[in-house]
Amino acid sequence: MTLVETRSGPNGDVLHIIAAAPAALPAVTKRDIEQAWEVAHAGNAASAPPRGFRFTLTEAPPIELMLYDSDAAAWALAVDRIASLSTAHGVSLCLRLLALVELMSRAAWARPWFSVSRAGANIRAELLHAAAIAPLSPAGGFDEPALRALLPRSLTEA
Repeated sequence: MTLVETRSGPNGDVLHIIAAAPAALPAVTKRDIEQAWEVAHAGNAASAPPRGFRFTLTEAPPIELMLYDSDAAAWALAVDRIASLSTAHGVSLCLRLLALVELMSRAAWARPWFSVSRAGANIRAELLHAAAIAPLSPAGGFDEPALRALLPRSLTEA
């Protein structure tokens, strides 16, 4: 069982210390990702303190992921409210949600799997499912080749 310790700083910042590597975090469900996306979009970015994750490994130096961006911090706060970032499941869900946003912002190969309009984003079920179960990288993002391998070939080759 992965232990998560949460510390609050004097300025309201929050640090989650996880006694495992990001890749050791559990998979989540497609519905978890959908719910986190919905709640994050309804959140209030102005009220989210900076938040960070420190992965402590006995055989390697700690890995730190700090969320100073107000939108990313707000999304983490939203996930904390529905899935508790004091659990490995909650941390995994948060990292997957943030990795999905990052992937959608830069990976041209992923564009057939979602669309964005003024009404919001429409993400195909296949991409949500893959994001829920794909392994995480040592840096806390997706293991992108593994994520792509989980998607049907028809759109990933475009």
